[in-house]
Amino acid sequence: MQRPNAAQLAYGGATVVLATVALLLLSGTTTTLGITVISLAGLLLGLLVAVTMPVRTPAVKVPETVQAPPATDRAPAANEEIRVPTQRVGAGADTRIGS
Repeated sequence: MQRPNAAQLAYGGATVVLATVALLLLSGTTTTLGITVISLAGLLLGLLVAVTMPVRTPAVKVPETVQAPPATDRAPAANEEIRVPTQRVGAGADTRIGS
């Protein structure tokens, strides 16, 4: 299970407090059992709000596709050369000289 984020904790906590106060005021109960039941109902309602709240994930940016220039039927000019990609050579462990 994922850890709750700040928004989930804030909404869940606010729901617990507001629901418990509202239920205590509306019910008018003064017994210990009634207050305990209402407090547990407020906790369960706050937990339900925090768990069912949608989690916002960071959006992944998709790179724009690179479109090739339109093909033409003309031959390359004399001063244009055609480049072929080659493998890059890096200075790795296999290129060391000496011992």
